[in-house]
Amino acid sequence: MISRKRLKEAAEKHSELAEPLDDWFRLVKRAAWESIVDVRRIFPHADAAGDCTVFNIKGNSFRLIARIRYQLRRVYILSVLTHAGYDKGDWKNDCL
Repeated sequence: MISRKRLKEAAEKHSELAEPLDDWFRLVKRAAWESIVDVRRIFPHADAAGDCTVFNIKGNSFRLIARIRYQLRRVYILSVLTHAGYDKGDWKNDCL
């Protein structure tokens, strides 16, 4: 189970994200991942970054940063960033 709060906040800021984030949420909600290998079966471009996983959203225009606790089957959304915001790298502090 994951919270949609950050997804909704991102969609409010960037209306073009509503459908891609909803699609992402539906896929993740049904997933039973045990590792990044499992994640990449659904999201081939997902990358592990420290303690986080980075997902490309809307054709790589946005990045979703999440912490996945595989044993607990929990996904915690840390942020949804524009590509420019992602490039600044501030999100990395949450993933160490």
